[in-house]
Parts: sequence; structure tokens; C-alpha cells
Amino acid sequence: MARDKRLLIDRRSFLKAAGLPFLASLGPRSLYALERADAVFASAFRARDGSYGVAVVSEAGEIIDRQTLPARAHGMASSHATGMVVAFARRPGTFFMAFNPRKRHEPIVMHTPENRHFYGHGQFSPDGSILYASENDFDKNRGVIGLYDAKNGFRRIGEYDAGGIGTHDMTVSDDGKMIIIANGGIETHPDFGRTKLNIDAMEPSLVLLDAATGRPIQKHGLSGKLRQLSTRHVDLGSDGRIWFACQYEGPRNDLPPLVGHFSKGDDISFIHLPDETTQRLANYVGAIAINRRDGIVGLTSPNGNAKITLDEKSGKVMSQETLREAAGVAAAARGIVASSYDGQFSTNTSDVAWDQHIVRLVR
Repeated sequence: MARDKRLLIDRRSFLKAAGLPFLASLGPRSLYALERADAVFASAFRARDGSYGVAVVSEAGEIIDRQTLPARAHGMASSHATGMVVAFARRPGTFFMAFNPRKRHEPIVMHTPENRHFYGHGQFSPDGSILYASENDFDKNRGVIGLYDAKNGFRRIGEYDAGGIGTHDMTVSDDGKMIIIANGGIETHPDFGRTKLNIDAMEPSLVLLDAATGRPIQKHGLSGKLRQLSTRHVDLGSDGRIWFACQYEGPRNDLPPLVGHFSKGDDISFIHLPDETTQRLANYVGAIAINRRDGIVGLTSPNGNAKITLDEKSGKVMSQETLREAAGVAAAARGIVASSYDGQFSTNTSDVAWDQHIVRLVR
């Protein structure tokens, strides 16, 4: 349960890691917000003037610091070992920006090879030495996992076949031995922007790869009535189960299962939510996060303007809240914190439009 211990960060550990140069660069309001914060997060945003950036945010939703981005970002990755944070371009963008939010170093901007683009997600190895990123080999219509040397300027050092198409979110097991991939099954090509090219012939899947070799370990494909259930986002539970969340591309009146879990060596199991909850999610779960300490699964739906929490053990609905234009979700010091496209983060509203995902910053 190494990651559980890392999730117990509070403001004191962040302050200690940040050091005097970072603290000296903050204004009084930012310092005050940081001193009161139980946990610290990062999320991408769009400012009122149309520019893009990534912000360090307190648990109460107060912006502590900002970094400018070259274009719109989507998901984030944070290294527990090194403190580095990466913001990934929104599909079909080709850049990621790596920076240390607690150090005043120049950010590193990297780009994919010419025949690749990012899908907006990635994850570090537990020791922080490798950054894995979900990418599209669009000429061959296959998802890949790009490998970047995080200790050598984030130089691209190779790639693994992701075992599917429309590779979206991914994570890494706590021991660093497995890469966990949600292949959404949707074909896209940058020549057609964000158009979905194969809705009637989707191939969603959940894949486990050996992190050392890229060798396939396990694959779960969805077929039949579930073929249009795009597997989009993943997170790891307190008992080692892999939770996943989906968006449905079929008829609007259908009530498909949208959330499930599985473990290495086991088949997938869907959570059967009440019809009212499924309707509230509007066939679209935009983000999922698990608070392992509290045993809570958090879900957001921008289409349904909803924030849902489930009991991790039973899968039962614990709460249903209206959150207009709900976006990101993450494990807080206690419970779940969520953001929205219209500027709400936790209990605070800022003059920015938060993007789809939040990452918690840890030591």
C-alpha cells in the first residue's frame, strides 16, 4: 500500500519540498492559501483572455501558482518520487509540458514524432524515471504507449503497442510492473480533427502490459451490446482492483453500465447503478478517482452536470450532487474534490475554466 502512504501529504510536506525560493515568489494571498491547504492539486485551465495554463490549487480551490501552456491541455501526471508534473495536450495535440511546481526551473516542452499525437493522458513509473504516455499511431490506426526518459530531459526512448485503438487513459500498478490501459475503441485521425470515425464498429478494451517489456498480460474486449461502450478512464482501488469508467456512444435512451472493475487474472465486473444514477450520468463519465483511505469512488459527468460518489467495497451510491459542467475529480485529504468547466473547484469559484482532470501533488 505504498501509494496510500504517499497520498497522506499535507501542506507541511509540500512546503518542506518547495523551499524558500518558491515560497518567496508567491504573493501574500497565495501563501495564505497554501498555509491553509490540507492537500495540493494541479489542473489545466483556460483563462478569460483565451490563453491556457496549469495551476497549483489548494483543496479549497484557491489558485496558488500558475504556469503558461502553449495550447490546451487535458490530463495530468505527477511523480511521487521527484515532484515533477506533466500536462498533456488535448487530443489531437502533440505536446506535453513537464515542470516542477515547487522549483523555479524552466519547464520542458516535448513533442511526439510526426506520425503520432497524444490522447491527453500518461503516468510516471513509481521511481519517476520513466513517463508513459498514451498516443495515437494514426497512420496505422493503433494506440501506443510512448516511453520518455524523465531523468534525461524527457527524451523519447521507445513505445509499446497498447493492444487496441483510441488509447485514452492509463496508469501504472503500485509496484511498477504493469501498465494499465483503457483503449476507448474509437478511431480518429488528425486530418478529421476530433471526429469519431468508427462509431458503428468500435473496439473498446482494457489491457494490461508488462511495464519492463511491453508484453501483453491480459486483455478484455467489449463486444455485442457493449461494443459502443468506450472505456475511457482508470484508477486503482485500495484492494488492488482496477476501476474503469466509460462513455456510451449508442442510443441516448439506453442505460448501459458505465463503471466497473477487474483484477489481474479476473474478468471484468460492472457496477449496476440505479437507473436514476445512470440517467444522471447521461451516458458519460468524464473522470474517476478513488480515495483509498476513505474507500470512496468519485465520478463526474459534464454531460449530466453531476458528481457521484460510490462505496468502494459495495459499489453502492453514497451521494449524488449537481455540479454544473462537472470536470475533474481527485482524492482529497478527506473525501473527493471536484472541479467544473465554469470555474468551480471544491467550494471556490475562480475566473478560469478548469479542464477535464485533476492530479493530486505528492512528495
